[in-house]
Amino acid sequence: MAESDKGPAEENAAPAKEPKRTGLTLINAERCKGCGFCVEFCPSHNLTLSKKFNAKGYHYPEVHEQGLCKGCDLCGMLCPDFAIYGTRK
Repeated sequence: MAESDKGPAEENAAPAKEPKRTGLTLINAERCKGCGFCVEFCPSHNLTLSKKFNAKGYHYPEVHEQGLCKGCDLCGMLCPDFAIYGTRK
């Protein structure tokens, strides 16, 4: 009798994939001065500057689709005004 009760298909099965990392981008539009660092350096290319203005008269960033955010927080590390940050879910 074989040491393993697994069939040949089970022994050659690929290992289970890790769940896809997803994140959340949070923006405080009133703190933003529209420098665009977050938009330029987002590795997911998930940010654009809004066509709207905040109270200071600057265009602030907007998220295209929250599901594309990986939660790396590169946007938050680069923001000189602490107006944006990313977090992992």
